[in-house]
Amino acid sequence: MVDKLLKLDLACGKSKQPGFTGVDKFQLEGVDFIWDLEQFPYPWEDNSVDEIYCSHYVEHAHDLIKFMNEVHRILKVGGKCTVVAPYYASMRAWRDPTHVREINEMTFLYFNKEWREQNKVEHYLGITCDFDFNYGYNMAPDWAQRSEEARSFAIRHYLNVVNDIIVNLTKKEPPKPK
Repeated sequence: MVDKLLKLDLACGKSKQPGFTGVDKFQLEGVDFIWDLEQFPYPWEDNSVDEIYCSHYVEHAHDLIKFMNEVHRILKVGGKCTVVAPYYASMRAWRDPTHVREINEMTFLYFNKEWREQNKVEHYLGITCDFDFNYGYNMAPDWAQRSEEARSFAIRHYLNVVNDIIVNLTKKEPPKPK
């Protein structure tokens, strides 16, 4: 018998991803489990979740470090987490008065243990998680079809070229004891 994969759509609102269990603090259509993501710890066991999808929540999280540590705790080793957030250089990041931070390519460096150690910041942050990650963009329609060179230049120099950043995190294997 094959166990069913546990896939959570955290802060799903009314837009739960197909095949995922919808989690939100409000009882809305598509929400399967009510939980306030500001309440720690989350009600899932360590290493019990196969995949997480989280769209347009991290910019609202009052404690992003606790959120990321909890995502790490509940994900299985090798488990994936997709985070979608308004890009810091987009008006989408700034227009909502409930946003508490902006998200860019560098935000998730802090959630990689090797980077924290190399940059000598591991001692004060309270971050225990360790993710590998990559990212992509949801481009504004008028930029999406332009050349890679034009998009790359525009991302670095112009506003409102990227609507959202899409970050793909993978929970790393813990180091083996020596």
